[in-house]
Amino acid sequence: MSKFVIMHMGFEKPSPEDMAGWMAWFSALKDATVENIGFAGGREITRDATTDLGWDAGCITGMTIIEAKDMAEAEAMAAGAPKITATRVYEVRSH
Repeated sequence: MSKFVIMHMGFEKPSPEDMAGWMAWFSALKDATVENIGFAGGREITRDATTDLGWDAGCITGMTIIEAKDMAEAEAMAAGAPKITATRVYEVRSH
């Protein structure tokens, strides 16, 4: 098994139905989930400046770390996540 990070992209104020969808998705993945992490805001640091990150369609609102046999299985798990803008999946490399 390998670890994968599912990045949740985009924000809009969730309705009760949206929250129910998220809770159902988290519950369905409970056996594969290593950790769920939600973000409360952030800053982007570049060579020239530091900028507050807004809560909009382009932000990352959280991530879910899962274990799966391969990218195809991780992608299938991620596909069921409620989406605001998009969901991204990355395989975790060990160093």
